[in-house]
Amino acid sequence: MKELFGLMKFGTKSALWAAIINTIVAILKTAAYLITGNVAMFAEMMHSFGDAANQFFVFIGSALSKKEPTERFPGGFGRLVNLVLLGAVLIVGVLAYETIVEGIHHISNATHSEDWFWLNMGVLGTSALLEMAVLYKAMKEITEHLPKEQIQGFKLIPESYKHVKDAKPASKLVFLEDNVAVGGALLAMVAIVVATYTPFHSATGYASIIIGVALIFVVGRIFMDNAAGALGVADVKMQARMGARILQHPHINDIQDLDVIKEGESLHVELKVEVDPHMTIKEADEIRNYIEKKIKEAVDNVTDVIIEFDDDDDVDTWSQISNGDQK
Repeated sequence: MKELFGLMKFGTKSALWAAIINTIVAILKTAAYLITGNVAMFAEMMHSFGDAANQFFVFIGSALSKKEPTERFPGGFGRLVNLVLLGAVLIVGVLAYETIVEGIHHISNATHSEDWFWLNMGVLGTSALLEMAVLYKAMKEITEHLPKEQIQGFKLIPESYKHVKDAKPASKLVFLEDNVAVGGALLAMVAIVVATYTPFHSATGYASIIIGVALIFVVGRIFMDNAAGALGVADVKMQARMGARILQHPHINDIQDLDVIKEGESLHVELKVEVDPHMTIKEADEIRNYIEKKIKEAVDNVTDVIIEFDDDDDVDTWSQISNGDQK
């Protein structure tokens, strides 16, 4: 148990904050829904409960994935965060379904009501502001590897969207879910205004369906990304960066193979390099140290590096591999 609590400090901070804030927001929305019976508030309530549960599991999973390898699990626990996220999307999927069903039901039974207008608007406005704070933290995590001048002020927003595909799994989930959360709260506010002050009383039902569909999109995106992560997906861009650095050594003639596999938030590297067959063990050891140093200069989240040596076959294998990757 002591080890478990010790690992918690390595969990994704944006996921923890998102879980806490979404729990508070969900409670506020639940109270508002029970008082007003507004279907758009119901959709937002379900969304917030789903986000809170999801992000709590994500925080736990991202922390446990940092556990050191054991004799039973020598490959480490890096992919645990992917497995946790695969389970978490099931929760969002069920809540998305319920949200869509409730929206369809409201469209067929829409009634005009001006009751509790300001309560609904106040709760949703507060929720949107709180969700924006979490979204900002997720944006900071996604862009933390970029130069400070590149993410100053409002530059942070487009840069976070540009680099979200390369973000850590937990940060990506928080980012996508909070985009839907902020957009959903604003959409629900618009729907309530329309339903209250125009004859289009079913607007909140349509808003509920749109929010549910957006949640399904998030479920699909997160599921695909983490299914690939759980199986073990290659980081092609990182392979190219590492290969270029490794070949800078004058005694490394070629790279026969280089695999950079994502293990959750970490990377596992395996490579085979070609060298002079008459090289001494001491020289090979120096090359091994050089390769490990260059790899860790390229990226700081490498868990292990496995290096094999082979004699030079006078075939430029790495150029062929690199050109194939680019195609």
